[in-house]
This record gives sequence, C-alpha cells and structure tokens, in this order.
Amino acid sequence: MSTETAAAETTSASAAPAEGQRDFVRQIIRDDLATGKHHAIRTRFPPEPNGYLHIGHAKAICLNFGIAREFAGWCNLRLDDTNPGKEDPEFVEGIKDDVRWLGYEWHDLRHASDYFEVFYLAAVKLIEDGHAYVDDLNAEEMREYRGTLTAPGRNSPHRERSVAENLDLFRRMREGEFADGAKTLRAKIDMASGNINMRDPAIYRIRRIPHQNTGEAWPIYPMYDYAHCLSDALEGITHSLCTLEFEDHRPLYDWFVDKVDLVNHPELWTRLREGGFQTEPAKPRQIEFSRLNLSYCITSKRKLAQLVNEGLVDGWDDPRMNTLRGLRRRGFTPGGIRLLIERLGVSKQNSVIDYAIFENCVREDLDGSAPRRMAVLDPLKLTITNLPEGHEEKLSFSNHPKDESFGTREVPFARELWIEREDFAEVPPKGFHRLKPEGEVRLRGVGIVKCEELLKDAAGNVIELRCTLDLESRQGMPGADRKVKGTIHWVSARHAVAAEVRVYDRLFNVAAPDDDSDGKSWIEHINPEAKRIVQAWLEPSAAAAAPEQRFQFERLGYFVADRVDHRAQQPVFNRTVTLRDTWAKQA
Repeated sequence: MSTETAAAETTSASAAPAEGQRDFVRQIIRDDLATGKHHAIRTRFPPEPNGYLHIGHAKAICLNFGIAREFAGWCNLRLDDTNPGKEDPEFVEGIKDDVRWLGYEWHDLRHASDYFEVFYLAAVKLIEDGHAYVDDLNAEEMREYRGTLTAPGRNSPHRERSVAENLDLFRRMREGEFADGAKTLRAKIDMASGNINMRDPAIYRIRRIPHQNTGEAWPIYPMYDYAHCLSDALEGITHSLCTLEFEDHRPLYDWFVDKVDLVNHPELWTRLREGGFQTEPAKPRQIEFSRLNLSYCITSKRKLAQLVNEGLVDGWDDPRMNTLRGLRRRGFTPGGIRLLIERLGVSKQNSVIDYAIFENCVREDLDGSAPRRMAVLDPLKLTITNLPEGHEEKLSFSNHPKDESFGTREVPFARELWIEREDFAEVPPKGFHRLKPEGEVRLRGVGIVKCEELLKDAAGNVIELRCTLDLESRQGMPGADRKVKGTIHWVSARHAVAAEVRVYDRLFNVAAPDDDSDGKSWIEHINPEAKRIVQAWLEPSAAAAAPEQRFQFERLGYFVADRVDHRAQQPVFNRTVTLRDTWAKQA
C-alpha cells in the first residue's frame, strides 16, 4: 500500500463514529449507563475461523467495534474455534487482517479454546446441580425425540441417570474412552418447550480430531450455544450483539449464563486467575439486529467456498467476490463500507439493500480521496496533423478538481494520441456530443480539435483519426473560451504505458441469485461479463502507482492498482466501480 493511501485510510479509520447516532441498540446502552447498570461498555466480534469474512460480517464488525469506540469502551476479537477440522489458522490471520483493514483494533485477541478447561468445569457443575446428563442417543434418534414445531419432544430414556453416573460418564468422555457420537452431554431443560432450542440441547459432543490450538488434548468439544455465552461472561462482555437468527437462542444463552453463574463460582474463577486472566466476569445481555443483505450477492460460506473450489472465481480474494479480501482487492474502501453501515443504521427489520447503495457509498468516499488520472481502455489513434513531427510538451493538470491540497502533475502531450473508441462515431446517434467527421471536440487540457480525415483498415474499420488543433483555443490564447459541446480525455501515444486492466462488475446478473423460482440454480446466475481483461494505455504517473493506490480514471470510473500483481513496469489495475450506476437502466 502506498504511503499516501495508508495515511488517508488511517486518518479516516481513526475518526470516531458519528456522534449521537440513534438506534435501539445504542439507546439500550445509553439507558444502561444512565441507570448505573454498567459503568463501562464491553463488546466482542466472535467469528468462526472456517472461512474469510464477507460483506455481511462488516455490519457486525462496525457495530461491535464502533459502539465500543463511541462509548469509550473496548471490543475483543474472539475466534470461535469450537469446531476443529473446519477451522484453519489461515482464516484466523485473514480475519485479523480484515478487521484492521476496516479500521479497528481489538482490546484482546481471544479464542474459545482458551476456555476449554473452564467450559469443562462448568459442565461438571451443571451435572452436579442436576442440570445436565449424558445421553446415549445417536444424532438421528435425538432428532426423532426432539419433536417438531407443532409437537413436543420426548424425554430421552437416559435423562434420569444419577449425578454420580453422569459425572463418571462425562469424565470417561473427557478421557477418550468412547467413540465419536457414542455419547453426548445434554442440558436438562424442557422437552416440551415451544422453543426447540430449549429441548435438552447438546452441550458437548465427542470428536476425536486434533484442534489447531490445543492439539490432541481434547476428544470432546463444546457446542457453540454453550461456549459462546460463557465466553462472553468470562470476558466481562456487557452487550452481546448478534444477528436476528440468534433471537430464538437467547433463552438458552441466558439459561447457560444463569445456571453456570460464573460470578459466584469461585473454583472456575480461581482457575482463570491461575491462568493470568484478569477481567471480571459479567452477566452479558444478548441483543439481536438485522443482517446486512445486499442484492446481487450471496453470503453463504458454503457457496462462497464452492465458487473457489470449483474454479468459478480466482480465489477468496477475487475482486468479484463479496469477501472483504475480494472487496479490498477490487478497490472498495474501508470508509465506503463504514459509510454504508452508518447510513443503513441498526434495526430488527430484515430487508435486502440494493447493491447500488453500496456502490454509491464507495463512489462518495472515492470522490473525495482518489486523485485523477487519464487512461484509455479501448484505444483509437488520433493524430494532430498541424503539429510538427516530434512535437512534445508537458501540460500541468490538477490531481483533484475539488481539493487543491492534492497538488498538480505534469502530463506529456504529443502529436499522436490515444482516445477512447466510443468517443468517436462515424455515423453519430442523435445527441452525440463527441468526435465525428467534420466535428469538433475539446481535448481535455489541450484545446479544440476538428476531425478532418478517417483512416480505415481493409475491413473498413476506422483505425486512425486525423485532426487539426485550433491553436487559438489553447490555454492562454484568445480563443481558449470558445465553446464546443463535448470534452474528451486522451493519453500521449508516445509516452503512454501499456497496462492490463481488469474490468470487474457484479458477480451475479440477477438481484436474488438464491431465488430458484425460475428453475435455475444460483450458479447459473453468474454474470459472464463480471470480468473482462483489456490492454489499456495510461499516462505515466498512473503506471507508477503503488499497489492498492486508487485513482479516478477520468470519465471511466474508479480503479485501483492490484495489490498482488501490479508492478510499475507491468501495471495491473482493477476497476472498482463506474462513475455512475450502470445497472439502474438495465432493471
């Protein structure tokens, strides 16, 4: 990343969220502070490291870290690594990188596996208090006994085992005596509950598989609903913010926290103190909010993995992907993502947000932060015949028309230029204000040219425009203010640098790719035009960009130097977004 880019992002990221944001989550927090229920706010972001983060995670990141920052508290990053075999240290590093890229820093980096010993002791306490039992039912039998949404479940035949027997069986589970799936530790709650999550949910299952952090120390692993709430309590989290699909899990969340009662469990707390753990435990409050759902997107980790594994995209950081890594490589900005989250706000109403809103937030952020450069993606040669052979000069251009602090640059100008092919029409349509036979147009920063002659190849294709430059229309000359309707950009053919430009667009060509009502699978909705590669010509200062440096290529859109493949000697740029929404007129 260039120093200029890094400095701009650091400045943007360090700015506190907008003061006085009003939503139901922040109101709960304000009330808790006002009543003295809490004196400091503690949140956490707890992803499972079984894949890379996507745009849907950005809302949870911005909310948890943003609220902690806004209320002068802190936010932990906790990796929910309770599912060995599906988790990978590579994803852990990716998650850390993505959180930092979005502009946030965690208070503590934690793993659920840090607490495995405490989880085990807490489970022993549940057994001793008559709140848990070891069950011999297999997974299929447990589903059968659980009942349905309209029919209550049935008690397991093993539900009334004695405390002594349950303690013995659980100890033997811990020692690795039983095969995978042979036994399960379950909470003893209510098999007739209207909330299926409360029908004796599993607490521990047997999985004889090594863990990336604890090795082969544990043949049993805690379930998410159990480990998650106790991790929150152990870390002193005050507000556990999660998406709406966990609303039905909240009674179970509270049940585990209340029954284990870490605050009043000295044995567990002594064990933590011995491990150097200093945070006081708390009784966290779970609050649910709606997910970020964008049109033209999928956020299923399974489907994102399928795209990668089947070679339908070029990896997790493919700029067509809505992973944060992909968005970053595409040139989307942390500021644009944070702006989207801020504008959408926080609610309990699930809805699908038009992808164009996201693109507009990125445009708005880039409009103020991206220097301007000139590039030609589909070149057509233009020769100015009334300039001498070998003519060459340097013109001064502003780096940003709205911000003088960006300074100026020198752009080489010569007799032979490249212009965009679409800026010329031999038979112009109505309302066409660019170059045409015998027509005039202003060359950006140069003056007015008139098309005098066309050169064509054997197939009849126009390959060169021969034009004359009105020398009186040049800057500082009497005719500099002469009006013509069109202005086009250019690059000097003699000085331009060849570059690979990857023209990216939305990965799917329908707003709801998961909707199979048309009889098509989601894969059939992949947009074949989502990636095009062209050889473009750049002004030299654009080619010299550092990886991840972003520009507005005038009249074309926003582009970024690819963070992996770009070299000054072999430039590679990715199109981030067009200057205007090109999908609205297709809808």
